[in-house]
Amino acid sequence: MKIYISEDIWDFDLEAALKEISEQRREQALKFRHEQGQRLCVLAYQLLKHGLREAYGISENPIFEYNEHGKPSIVGHPDIFFNFSHCKEAVVCAVSDQPIGVDVEGFREYKEGLVHYTMNDEEVYEIESAEQPEMAFIRLWTMKEATMKLIGTGISNDMKTVIDTQRYQYTTVEKDRYVYTVCVYRD
Repeated sequence: MKIYISEDIWDFDLEAALKEISEQRREQALKFRHEQGQRLCVLAYQLLKHGLREAYGISENPIFEYNEHGKPSIVGHPDIFFNFSHCKEAVVCAVSDQPIGVDVEGFREYKEGLVHYTMNDEEVYEIESAEQPEMAFIRLWTMKEATMKLIGTGISNDMKTVIDTQRYQYTTVEKDRYVYTVCVYRD
């Protein structure tokens, strides 16, 4: 498994980058109304291309197909798994030979209603008793999203029970302005 991260959202020539990616991804990027969304979409794809080249020697632009919940896979490469996520602060891409999920979130104030809607009683207690409740919330949130992205369901109604440390292995990294979590199946 390889993790690729970039905070260089504004440090590349968007027009040139759009010409270097697949038509499929270019169309997705240009659906974003704002330049920041376009840049995040392109940068995620660039990180994936870098990872595929580095790990598998693949230099052509990957083309995606999607499952019924919208989880992408690479056409012609069923043995390569990837996932990416972005927030205003960073883009993260994970590439692996096994199913993988990743989520990144910037620091923000948590809302009590969201905590009670998405967290179980044990997680609510963990957040409310933490020295930095907003950090505890973001960590748990990224664990939940990474899990749902791993299993390919996207955000579901099962948010309160999705974290399963017996079934999944989590790696959470806290940076200066964001947190990301990678989730894989335990062996």
